[in-house]
Amino acid sequence: MKLSQVIEELVEERGLDRSVLSAIICEGLLVAYKKRYPDLPLNVAYNKNSDELEVTVDKKVVQNVEDDLAEISLRKARAVKKDIDLDDMMPLPFEGPIGRIEILKAKQIIAQKIRSIEYEAIYNEFKPKEGTIVHGVVHKADRHGVTVKIEDALAFLPRSLQIPEEKYVVGYSIRALLKEVLTEPRNENQLILDRSSAEFLMKLFELEVPEIFEGLVEIKRIVRAPGYKSKIVVASNDPNIDPVGTCVGVGGARIKPILRELGAEKIDIIEATTSKEELIRKSLKPAEVNRVEILDDKTANVWVDEDQRSVAIGKMGKNIALASQLTGMQLNLVKNEATTAEELFEDSDEDVQHEESSQEEAETE
Repeated sequence: MKLSQVIEELVEERGLDRSVLSAIICEGLLVAYKKRYPDLPLNVAYNKNSDELEVTVDKKVVQNVEDDLAEISLRKARAVKKDIDLDDMMPLPFEGPIGRIEILKAKQIIAQKIRSIEYEAIYNEFKPKEGTIVHGVVHKADRHGVTVKIEDALAFLPRSLQIPEEKYVVGYSIRALLKEVLTEPRNENQLILDRSSAEFLMKLFELEVPEIFEGLVEIKRIVRAPGYKSKIVVASNDPNIDPVGTCVGVGGARIKPILRELGAEKIDIIEATTSKEELIRKSLKPAEVNRVEILDDKTANVWVDEDQRSVAIGKMGKNIALASQLTGMQLNLVKNEATTAEELFEDSDEDVQHEESSQEEAETE
């Protein structure tokens, strides 16, 4: 295969510039020759006309040649160039051989240079998109994570940044937060994706709710247990806009696409308030809270009915843990002191008996 064909194939496959590729190939071959002949002033250039790499050496013009590789006699030199003199340097084709090890070294350098250019191109293309949601197609999925094809580049969604128990099917489309763009790959991955963070959820709301994107409605805080539930506090910067209703949309039109994206994960949307007690009540949704007692800046007692206790705690304690994160306080559930129905009946019966006894005593008198 001619060198020009190799260059053309690389241009088509990798999208690299021809002149850059030519320079890389020349540089790689020069390093190989330098490894074998470190003391010679060698040069490598690509000749487009002959479609070959030309290796030359600057030989010194001398009277008597002692080193054929580095010197040329004045007589031979003047046969080529009449006005040359002793001690002048004359570029001539270099015919010294190189071995398999040197050629292997040249291949490694060329491959490394090409990869470096590709890394730089990917970095320059995707760095401005860092922190935004990107669309891709699942390319490969294994126990370590999911490889996603975004345009012509491959990105990686680590297992630790996936939504728990979420399934990924090769060929299916996927959205994720472009969490990090590395200058060079780490463990072969340069673009790192994320679907488990609060930032991902925030960007989804910005996409689905124009008022959030425009700043009319503000997300004050998000806490998230990916795959289970998220709690989000929103506030309106316009008195005519209901922040919760705006995020939900008419008939849930705005929240439904986000819920579909998150699978089985639920979202509690809470309107911001300056009252700590009110925020605690709302943060424990869907549980109904009877009373809140603020003990100090970091602790509060919360009274709920017995049938609401498990609701407030949530699966594996996640609901109350999220509420604690959201409020920044430790929330202690306290059993209500309300009397039971049986106790109420007994109290009522005693009252009736007491009244009857009082009437009898009055009649006797």
